[in-house]
Amino acid sequence: MVPRVSVIIPTYNRYHFLIEAVESVLNQSYRDFELIVVDDGSEDDTAGIARRYPDRLRYFYQKNKGASAARNRGIRLSRAELITFLDSDDLWDKEKLRCQVDFMESNPETRICYTNEIWIRRGVRVNPGKKHRKDSGWVFARALELCTISPSSVMIRKELLREVGDFDEELPVCEDYDLWLRIASTTPVCLIDKPLIIKRGGHPDQLSEKYWGRDRFRVRALEKLLDDGKLTAEQKEQTLRVLRKKCEILARGCYRRGKKEEGERFAELPLKYEGD
Repeated sequence: MVPRVSVIIPTYNRYHFLIEAVESVLNQSYRDFELIVVDDGSEDDTAGIARRYPDRLRYFYQKNKGASAARNRGIRLSRAELITFLDSDDLWDKEKLRCQVDFMESNPETRICYTNEIWIRRGVRVNPGKKHRKDSGWVFARALELCTISPSSVMIRKELLREVGDFDEELPVCEDYDLWLRIASTTPVCLIDKPLIIKRGGHPDQLSEKYWGRDRFRVRALEKLLDDGKLTAEQKEQTLRVLRKKCEILARGCYRRGKKEEGERFAELPLKYEGD
């Protein structure tokens, strides 16, 4: 029988976190789902997750290719038309799937929804700042500056992914920023204003801690939007405005570090799109 929801967990060397993430899925009050764990080349005990939960999840191993490739493989393997993701260091409230499925069924025109969240940093709960306030509807303009959509919080119709494409496997970080902008430029993103996920951060193996200057990758995502040529005139101007801002900051940082050539590239990049 085809499940209503596919839950995709990409993971890499996080067995200690993964067990808790899997438990938070298996303990959902809503039961019509399949759970897919994609092991992105782990060298720890991650493979043991299949033995620990026989018949309760589908486990797949691949050589290390990054989070985007792991999520994309999960999408290809999924059987449901409603897709969800859970990062292996995050957790779900037991009502997460039920709330989202009910919302999607009550609002059949909605193609993607996401939820609010609780933040844990190094074991301590912290309150998000005002800039992290989440919006609902046509969120594209605000998401350009700061995208507050967490992969662990979304539920998306597979047909939408078929239209806009999957995660960009060439982006080592900010791949979610890239995808959510592609989606938000075409459709409303609806917020379920309940804290239905727990985001756990501050540990050293987070990708966000591994790469400096993450705006470099956000700039690449903005370039892709502009190169694609599908934005409205208003969206293009909004995107170009943010591109100018991020490139100016990156150029100054490069000049301070003595990287003149790279700094000049960022300084000149927005000119490519001026007057188009």
